[in-house]
Amino acid sequence: MPAAASEEITILEKAKSILAPDYVPSEDEEYMGKKQLAYFQMLLIEWKRSIHTAAGQTLQSLADGPMREADLNDRASSETDWGIELRTRDRQRKLVSKIDAALRRIDQGEYGYCEVTGDPIGLRRLIARPVATMTVEAQEAHERREKVSRDD
Repeated sequence: MPAAASEEITILEKAKSILAPDYVPSEDEEYMGKKQLAYFQMLLIEWKRSIHTAAGQTLQSLADGPMREADLNDRASSETDWGIELRTRDRQRKLVSKIDAALRRIDQGEYGYCEVTGDPIGLRRLIARPVATMTVEAQEAHERREKVSRDD
């Protein structure tokens, strides 16, 4: 893991050297050119870091000791809160896998293109959902097929 963290720091430093501090990808430049790829790499790595930081805080809270409220209602409320927190961390763990996959796609030159059609996903969609793997149309078609198969 330390080697991966070191590699991510190097990638971040390189991306920051390429980009202006206020850079935002625009439709006027080459799609998935050097600047855009550096921007998304930086965005994904920072997102991953923030997830790891939040997870570390949750682990620290768990390690600090269990809360033992005397009142049963307070205890039930605390346990519910912890259950929600742990489910959130589980969803974020899955998100980290998607972020890692997106970073691999950047390395392989496949980032920003639909895995179904090969068409550009589009900057607006990628800014909103940097781990997107399909265009909006392909995603909608996928969800319709999924719904039909669930209804059968």
